[in-house]
Amino acid sequence: MNRKTPFIVWVQDLYNLGMAETGQGRGMAARVIRSIESWLLRSASAVVVIHDRFADRIHDDYGVPRERIAVIRNWTHLGAFPVTDVEAVRAAYGWSDDDVVVVHTGNMGVKQGLHHVVDAGRSAHEKGESVRFVLVGNGAQRDDLVDRINSQPTTTTILPPLDDRAFADILQSADVLLVNELPGVAEMCVPSKLTSYFASGRPVLAATDELGITAQEVRNAEAGLTVPPGDATALLEGAKALVGDRDEARRLGENGKRYKETVLDETFALDRFASLLADLTAAAAGKHSAKPETMIKIGR
Repeated sequence: MNRKTPFIVWVQDLYNLGMAETGQGRGMAARVIRSIESWLLRSASAVVVIHDRFADRIHDDYGVPRERIAVIRNWTHLGAFPVTDVEAVRAAYGWSDDDVVVVHTGNMGVKQGLHHVVDAGRSAHEKGESVRFVLVGNGAQRDDLVDRINSQPTTTTILPPLDDRAFADILQSADVLLVNELPGVAEMCVPSKLTSYFASGRPVLAATDELGITAQEVRNAEAGLTVPPGDATALLEGAKALVGDRDEARRLGENGKRYKETVLDETFALDRFASLLADLTAAAAGKHSAKPETMIKIGR
């Protein structure tokens, strides 16, 4: 890369931290990843992060000066949600009016700890609770989850990834939207699904570290409830608590929509990017002939 060319690193996930939080942070691979992350972040003209907590970690752990770190929040890849025929969508998936439907979307990897969701569905089945857990997506753990579902009765089911319209429909037809994280995961990422969840107007259940980024985000939005991660009973009880008061569930969902439309607004984020690029170009032009910026994205 031409050293006269300003470049930006856009951080979506901190891989070294993620490996540590999921129990993979030892050995040569972890040391190599940390070394690469450190070199890249410290070399950048600017580092864009998606949360204030990321800014703190990059400053504290990698020594990147605060003035080179910009916080620009993610926004949903979806446009305005279409009007959904909730009754028809629920019927198409075989969900009754009495079912409490808890939907989790996105990657099925180690950090999501979704085997606990299968266990929560097993507990619901054993207790005769009409709570369904629906996992939508794909990932490295999907086959293991299928095996776990098939091994004993559970109310947990898996659906393949959906197109944008079907994705919007299922979010708006669920009673509760779930973020589930492996115990120990707290700082490595901000779940991108939260932005789409907030846009749907449904309350969020977050099974996550109470002091972690995900819990903080749900609290900031006042959009849902948090329960301890890795606890199938707490997960089941949390889902029931959220639908036990329909007025409160509606209020939480509306709070999430408002948070998405303000704090997570796409126009604001793009304006911040434009301003950052203009500042870097002007600074480069003051030293030498202007060069186009390069952006490197880490993560999703």
